[in-house]
Amino acid sequence: MRSLGSVQHKIPCVFLTEVKEEPSRKRDCQQFQVVATETLNPVALEADIHGAVATEKIDGTCCYVTLYNGRPHLWARLDRRPNKQAEKRFKKHQHQHRSCRGFSWDVEEDFKIVPEAWIPALRVQHLNGHPVPDEHGHIPGWVPVQKDNKQYCWHGSVLDPEGGAVLVLRPGGDEDEEELEVSAVPLADQMERTLELIGTNVNGNPYGLGSKKQPLHLLVSHGSFGVRNPPLVDFHQISSWLREGPGGRVEGLVWHCSDGTLIKVHRHHLGLRWPDGGASLGERPVVVRVVGGENADRKDLFSSFCRLNGQRFSRLQDVHFDS
Repeated sequence: MRSLGSVQHKIPCVFLTEVKEEPSRKRDCQQFQVVATETLNPVALEADIHGAVATEKIDGTCCYVTLYNGRPHLWARLDRRPNKQAEKRFKKHQHQHRSCRGFSWDVEEDFKIVPEAWIPALRVQHLNGHPVPDEHGHIPGWVPVQKDNKQYCWHGSVLDPEGGAVLVLRPGGDEDEEELEVSAVPLADQMERTLELIGTNVNGNPYGLGSKKQPLHLLVSHGSFGVRNPPLVDFHQISSWLREGPGGRVEGLVWHCSDGTLIKVHRHHLGLRWPDGGASLGERPVVVRVVGGENADRKDLFSSFCRLNGQRFSRLQDVHFDS
């Protein structure tokens, strides 16, 4: 399946949401949670959600490929967040009004400093030359992945040390619709796309990839995993599909609408746990097709996959490298 929409802002839920005064299932230390009502979001209806392409929501950390110093480069997600004083005022407003709306920010004074190379995401609104925070008080943005920055070492692990390619997980051939493929893809082919970094050290590793001794990370282009026979866009239909459907062991769904709008639903919106048993992506068969970087003296992830070139595994989580 071709790559669809690019994630450049906070994606709205397919249903209108409300705040409940109970501990969040998604975020520790958050004493409230945002849950879906049964009412479809007008934004979804306006974007013709019923004619949209349903895809699997992948649980990882968002990345972006665009130019840096004149060349295609991998960028990591880095939201500009409020400082402690501003965040305290924001949370107080949020608690009193049970909403984020109506809060006033001073963009120059209320936000933490970001690296010089940081750029705001494409769909961030601007006012008087400054990026404007979203309703959650964040300014989504990107920072280039640098080899010497340990904070983004797992992002860097999917890069070919000797060339401009990245390790990508995508649908495999036509013979087996379930089969996945790990491939080396030129960064230039991913220009202006967003992808999800998944693996051992990302979000608790819901797909069971790698190990502490042999960490394994991959990129997944947003929209690359379509959902066969998706549920109707209805609260009860979606909830039932996520609980009991044959393809429902996913973090959620993302709909790619024809006008470019993205709409999502997360299991937590519906009061469902995640992960809940084995995630389906980690249990699908996979073939490795990575060539060009094998080096017996190198211990990087790229070389390790090159040594597995042509091999098949019954499950993605069974991929391992000989010591």
